[in-house]
Amino acid sequence: MAERRVRKTGKNSDGDILSLCNDGESWSPRSKGDAINDINNGTHSYYVNKDGFKTDIYVTDDGDLKTEPDPTTANNLDNLPDC
Repeated sequence: MAERRVRKTGKNSDGDILSLCNDGESWSPRSKGDAINDINNGTHSYYVNKDGFKTDIYVTDDGDLKTEPDPTTANNLDNLPDC
């Protein structure tokens, strides 16, 4: 399983996450649905590393993407720049 660093997220007008991005990476952008499949199948994992805090992205019970809780909100998917 390859780890993929996420630096940006694509969002709709309501702020819902639509894609995960890292400029210059061959996999980017990755649609939310494809990222969920990657995580659930163990093909790839995704993480955010911001302000010195690395946090994994996981699939919630209701089929959404979220970051693991930690001491900062800077690495929350909603707070990343748009891609």
